[in-house]
Amino acid sequence: MGEAWRYLRDRPHHECADYRYWADTELYEAAARGDDAHLAVRKKELKRRAFLTVADQTGRFAGYKRADLLLRDREWFERLVSNTQYPVQLIWAGKPYPADQGAIDLFNSLVQLSHRYPNVAVLTGYELALSKLLKQGADIWLNNPRIPREASGTSGMTAAMNGALNLSTNDGWIPEFIKPGVNGFLVPEADYRHLDVNEQDNHDAYHLYELLEKHVLPMYYQRQQEWTGMVKQSMADVRVAFDSGRMAREYYDKLYV
Repeated sequence: MGEAWRYLRDRPHHECADYRYWADTELYEAAARGDDAHLAVRKKELKRRAFLTVADQTGRFAGYKRADLLLRDREWFERLVSNTQYPVQLIWAGKPYPADQGAIDLFNSLVQLSHRYPNVAVLTGYELALSKLLKQGADIWLNNPRIPREASGTSGMTAAMNGALNLSTNDGWIPEFIKPGVNGFLVPEADYRHLDVNEQDNHDAYHLYELLEKHVLPMYYQRQQEWTGMVKQSMADVRVAFDSGRMAREYYDKLYV
């Protein structure tokens, strides 16, 4: 592929999981020296920055990504956003394709929903700077693709580089990464080959609710040491195997050398 390829293979593309661009080095330094207190302080500072942007105003809104899966059971959703024991802040960000009317309608419905709840926000954009800010501020990165539609899911990789735990269906990059309860949370896989789309969505929504209510939120609020251990494991695991520099070198070594 010539000199251009040899040059680019040493410069990971920022829209992929480039550790040098996406990762917060202060988080990694705190994790490396075992300073859990500073890790928590730094994460709170990153979250504060992200919320300042949210107060002023992440991926594509494609149907298979199911941005509205949390809304499938409205009674449960109401319980989630009004829970005073385990309060949450929900943030959607993204851009629907201009030709995808279904995605546009979904995006507009989420915007309307955000007007009803002070702890629900929708950001109308997903540029690199905003994407990085949100990943730095997130505690949980929710990933809902309908199996087997997701090709990769680089947003989850770069979120993990910033101390966010992935809560995901088992699709895209997730089967290669997730160790449930060790470095993230996994929605039990539906028997999608024998279910229609509606049945699959019902299954995934139910188990997503169960995970959030019974495992994710109680751990975050009541078992901080366990949570921090998972965060550090996730940061370590994603840096080893999912940096785009490793990917580019491996492509070059295996396919072009």
